[in-house]
Amino acid sequence: MAEPYIEEVEYLDVLTKTGKKTGVSKPRHVPSFLGDVHRDGDYHKAVHVWIFAESTQELLLQKRADCKDSWPGLWDISSAGHISAGDSSLITAQRELQEELGVILPKDAFELIFVFLEECVTNNGKFINNEYSDVYLVTTLEPIPREAFTLQDTEVSDVKYISFGEYRSHLAEADPKYVPYDVNKQYGLLFDIITKRYKENNEARSLVLQKQLRRYAPVSLTAELTGLGDADKEALILLVRAAMIMDEIFYLQGRKSLGGAGASRAYPPVATVEMVVLLPVPTVYPKKLEKLTHEILKWSCLDENEAFLTTADSAVKLLPEATKPITGWKGVQYRAAFPMLKPSGANFYPPDMDKMEFKLWTTGLSLDQQKDAMSFFTVIKRHSQVSWDNHIFDSTHLSEGSTYDLYSILYSQEYHSFLARVSDLLHKAGDLVSSPSLKRLLHSKADAFLSNDYYDSDIAWMELDSKLDVTIGPYETYEDSLFGYKATFEAFIGVRDEKATAQLKLFGDNLQVLEQNLPMDDTYKSKDIIAAPIRVVQLLFNAGDVKGPQTIAFNLPNDERIVKDRGTAMVILKNVSEAKFKQILNPIADACIAKEQHELVDFESFFTHTICHECCHGIGPHTITLPDGRKSTVRLELQDLHSALEEAKADIVGLWALNFLIKKHLLPTSLEKSMYVSFLAGCFRSVRFGLEEAHGKGQALQFNWLLEKEAFVFHPNETFSVNFDKVEEAVESLSRTILTIQAKGDKEGASLLLQKYCTMTKPLKVALQKLESIHVPVDIAPIFPVAKSLLE
Repeated sequence: MAEPYIEEVEYLDVLTKTGKKTGVSKPRHVPSFLGDVHRDGDYHKAVHVWIFAESTQELLLQKRADCKDSWPGLWDISSAGHISAGDSSLITAQRELQEELGVILPKDAFELIFVFLEECVTNNGKFINNEYSDVYLVTTLEPIPREAFTLQDTEVSDVKYISFGEYRSHLAEADPKYVPYDVNKQYGLLFDIITKRYKENNEARSLVLQKQLRRYAPVSLTAELTGLGDADKEALILLVRAAMIMDEIFYLQGRKSLGGAGASRAYPPVATVEMVVLLPVPTVYPKKLEKLTHEILKWSCLDENEAFLTTADSAVKLLPEATKPITGWKGVQYRAAFPMLKPSGANFYPPDMDKMEFKLWTTGLSLDQQKDAMSFFTVIKRHSQVSWDNHIFDSTHLSEGSTYDLYSILYSQEYHSFLARVSDLLHKAGDLVSSPSLKRLLHSKADAFLSNDYYDSDIAWMELDSKLDVTIGPYETYEDSLFGYKATFEAFIGVRDEKATAQLKLFGDNLQVLEQNLPMDDTYKSKDIIAAPIRVVQLLFNAGDVKGPQTIAFNLPNDERIVKDRGTAMVILKNVSEAKFKQILNPIADACIAKEQHELVDFESFFTHTICHECCHGIGPHTITLPDGRKSTVRLELQDLHSALEEAKADIVGLWALNFLIKKHLLPTSLEKSMYVSFLAGCFRSVRFGLEEAHGKGQALQFNWLLEKEAFVFHPNETFSVNFDKVEEAVESLSRTILTIQAKGDKEGASLLLQKYCTMTKPLKVALQKLESIHVPVDIAPIFPVAKSLLE
């Protein structure tokens, strides 16, 4: 007796009305005791894939098969389909294109341009379609020949290319031969994006790019190499070369270059920016654009992460095997997709992974596997994507006991080809240097790059006592705005300023005193704060995650185990601070600070607050006890909100700490007023980095709070001043608010605080417009002549 036929039921993930996964899945349209998504009107997901031929400005349409239960025989999207439960959006887009049209393309061909929500009811109310569709654009140079397609006869009866303008007209006129989409609403974005991308005047676009670049003031940063022997100078050359590889890894992590990640860049890192800024318009566009943005990153943090370029500017790739072969046709030439929106998870997570999927996955893991998933030093990938990319399933990627699509891979594996080169260079440099502590750091860091265990090398970094100062490795987590877990690679190489370093012992000696007097409940205070070593350095080279706002100091490591056991160490980049004060803060003070307080803006106050800011990263809550008794960390609990709130904490508690030390007669009273006015001028400097960047976001929070509390005053003549009668109390109240949120791991409280105060208020807009009109630089673009001469 034959086995009875059982129709395979397709399940779809049920979403909330706002498009988030609920963790529930239901049948697509087969009635069952569970119901089905279209009968019950459940929100669910699908993909739309459009193929666009650049040379002819045409979109590919498919004609739906006559047997289809909806819109039979009408012209529709190039390819589309539901995302089955547990499947990823990108894999679905790739699979639908292959199944329906016989076109096999890699993931870098698919550009997610927007998400479309369709809410409609058909079939006399029996079919309710509440569907979120990820709309992808595939850009080819030329149309794909009709005979190259392999059509799925149950879905597609024909294909044709049509001018995107003509197609838009058909939809606008509700032509009955085409599946309807309302081009006057959200779906019009498809045509708007293509129009803007290809109709914009190149010369006008070049002028905009040059204007954006001029916000960075080129500055040469030098450092004296006296005191370094010949062997140390030889090691320095190796260290600069190792640092340059940090750029290559960083572009892989979050700022992938248009020509393909990992392509080595020309030296020096920002000299190209300076060169392009000075070039006349006709020579800038388009030849220099890729080089230009490769240096200054692909999204502008000064413009809410707006992309400098688009897929239309990207590299062209040839894929002969994408379709069945056609005589005389070499194959599909497509442009590597460049996201219009900076991915919130950078390249640390699959681009179509959301927080719910990550949570469901990690819930089913062992504690050790959960630690790996949330580690600073792992990348999250998909089994299905690896399977699709390789056309075979590689079982070596499976996590033991895991049945989920996601898995974690160590940095030491993901970036092995780069890290092996860095490791070799560091070992060679370690053999040459004269300082025992630097020798230990370089060898331990070289080992860490290959073992993925950075604990010993971070301890060695904290204990570094050398004329040559080196910071290299994965540290900051700002690029991971999805969770704030993943660290980016960076490097800072400089020469120790011994005199300035000796003058700063005061801050390290008083960290415990500051902790015990913090404006928060005593139960949250730590009794074993360890004084943070402070090193003042003259920077001679940096690389990696340094291409946005130039940091003037950093406090590391971020590993909570080390922070708890050993504290942190600080590096202050004095020549960077001096350049920023001269190029940026002085002009800001001239424009925005009331005349009677202008003289209170001085470098000593600016630099001293910078030091105190970094010290204050090391105090306050880090490892915390939650209300239910669980041990955790502020970073884990606040996730993507942690960076902005931590920067705000270090700033505002830094002001509180300076005032405390002045009252204890440990700092001169000359700072008493100047520190507040210099801080006020600095607010406008940091907010100009944009409210998508952690420092800018944290600064907006502080400025708006202090303005609301009348500690800052906005005058009718559009200048600002400090109200010295109210500023101390306002600083303390904000310090207490932020510290308490951190101590409780209160993500909701953090979210409400940032939502209320992290806004571009009218006074901020007035100040920023004024600075824009007089062309005050937003930041510096460092040039490193010493490093350049060494390499030559």
